[in-house]
Amino acid sequence: MHVTGTTPYPWPYDGDLAGSGTALLVVLPSGVEPPEATEPLAAAVRAAGGTVVVVRTTAPAPGALRPPGIPSEAAAGVADLDLTAGGVDGFYASDLDLVLRTGRIRRLLLAGVGLETCVHSTMRDANDRGYECLLVLDACVPIDPDLVTASVSSIEMSGGIFGAVGTSADVIAALTTVPEPLGALR
Repeated sequence: MHVTGTTPYPWPYDGDLAGSGTALLVVLPSGVEPPEATEPLAAAVRAAGGTVVVVRTTAPAPGALRPPGIPSEAAAGVADLDLTAGGVDGFYASDLDLVLRTGRIRRLLLAGVGLETCVHSTMRDANDRGYECLLVLDACVPIDPDLVTASVSSIEMSGGIFGAVGTSADVIAALTTVPEPLGALR
């Protein structure tokens, strides 16, 4: 099953939207609350058997190898897992890749604050690591609204070089649709 209306290609590319291999990845700068649209999205992902991960981006102290832990009050109601990254990219100096691979997660729904910075950087890195990525555009908040079009364009260029783009309503609809069993009579 694919998420309806994704561009530039039907997501996920292989039609396998099993919740157990899917995670909502909410990328947030340190101290920022998640966008409101992430709550119903998180509920749908969880109900489908998926995982919700919040990763907070922050800069490490000078000379430190890893960033300090960040309290998770803002995302306490959203996250199953709450991680801290050591830079703009959610994978940098964090256990994000390890957590996702250990959980056998290969599809990522990306949301968060800093569409053109933190979210975009994390999505590009996730794609490079082999994850199938969908930017959930209405669950992202840009720092500069003038950069949304360029950010989406760079994801979709070359047939979806960094993944696809969709909406939370379409993702929720796809996750809550029960596929017809194979061989069912029509």
